Amino acid sequence: METKHLTVDGYLETVPTPGDAPYKARFQLIVSPTDDAVDDVTWSCTTREPGIVHALLTEIQPGDLLHVSGLLTQSDNPAEPARFTVDTLEVLATAPARALQEMVLDRYGDYVVVFDTDSDAVPVFTARGQRVGMAENPDAVGMLIEIHERVNGGDA
Repeated sequence: METKHLTVDGYLETVPTPGDAPYKARFQLIVSPTDDAVDDVTWSCTTREPGIVHALLTEIQPGDLLHVSGLLTQSDNPAEPARFTVDTLEVLATAPARALQEMVLDRYGDYVVVFDTDSDAVPVFTARGQRVGMAENPDAVGMLIEIHERVNGGDA
């Protein structure tokens, strides 16, 4: 495996998602080595930095221009995509406000929920990206958060 430190500017492509472990987030970054759209490359990125995870899941929106640094790891197998692990992130410019579409993120104190018009189920996460669970419908979100706080001592 080849690993090198890299710093790039790119646009956040989609809404970041919590990772498969606590305090981890995944996101897609569109990077263009030139100003021509045909040269655009989409990189799959992850981070375990708590401050970056929090910002990605609560503040940063698709279309924001980001300045990121981290480790780019390329497998010896050319069929496998490169992985970019981000350790610093700065928002250079925010995207213009857009009309809400299919999905809406909402805050419930120290929790983040994702409302999707195509589903009644509502995924619930802590603001730091740890998955709490799936509420069967929007009315069950409060109960799920209450159970999580009882089990975990109220610390989101």
